Amino acid sequence: MPTPAHLDWLVDTGERLTSADGVEIEVWELRHADDPTILSAWAKHFRDHYCDEAMLALLVPGTGLTNGEYLLQMKFPDASDAPGPSIRAGDFAEIIVADYIEYKLGYWCPRQFRYDRKAVRNESTKGSDIIGFHFVQDDGIDPNDELFVLETKAAMSGNTPTNRLQVAVDDSHKDALREATALNAIKQRFYDRGEPGPAKRVERFQNIADRPFIRKSGAAAVVNTALYDADILQQTATTSHFNAGNLKLMVIRGDTLMILVHALYERAANEA
Repeated sequence: MPTPAHLDWLVDTGERLTSADGVEIEVWELRHADDPTILSAWAKHFRDHYCDEAMLALLVPGTGLTNGEYLLQMKFPDASDAPGPSIRAGDFAEIIVADYIEYKLGYWCPRQFRYDRKAVRNESTKGSDIIGFHFVQDDGIDPNDELFVLETKAAMSGNTPTNRLQVAVDDSHKDALREATALNAIKQRFYDRGEPGPAKRVERFQNIADRPFIRKSGAAAVVNTALYDADILQQTATTSHFNAGNLKLMVIRGDTLMILVHALYERAANEA
């Protein structure tokens, strides 16, 4: 699958911070631009997480709504009524980090299931934020196969920097309990869709005792540049994390991110 063009805007700054306990923190920057072609493709990619074209064609009839109205009223978090804007920011952060591990790092990262069946559009989906899978062999099981589970936190509004990376680390620690439920949910959704092949690929990671693999954890903060504070981020502590020895830390910063987020949702609706 080709890399989406908007991932060219996600750039490794080369800057590295160090956490309070000596863990490297990668610093990336989202350098988005006013390019209608790229933004339209990005908006479609974004929209497909909530409702792909085939499902949209089935769900809109009978509602009396246009495609765009249906998406804004039934699928997308609200643009102004709380907590809609914060849910938009959180979903955006999850999706851009999922894009990063899929297209930059090469993991298989099925994630639409997290958004397309939300019971309440203005709520975050419970459970692990992002799960990526890496297979050494296309067919078979290898102890060097990897399960990568990440937590993300966003900070795209307000005036005072806070350590959202620490919050992501603390939530990532909870993945020790949530991992099994999250894997089961993904596996079940594949079976619901009549896709036993991908379901079996997920199944490979459900019993580490009998089928060993490498478990990686990650914590990411996606923040507006104005809320980026290196000194605060370097206070992040990881020693209490259950997988501290295999924990990746990263920050993505960018200008006017909330404006970008709202623009993507509007474009995703208007161009449906």
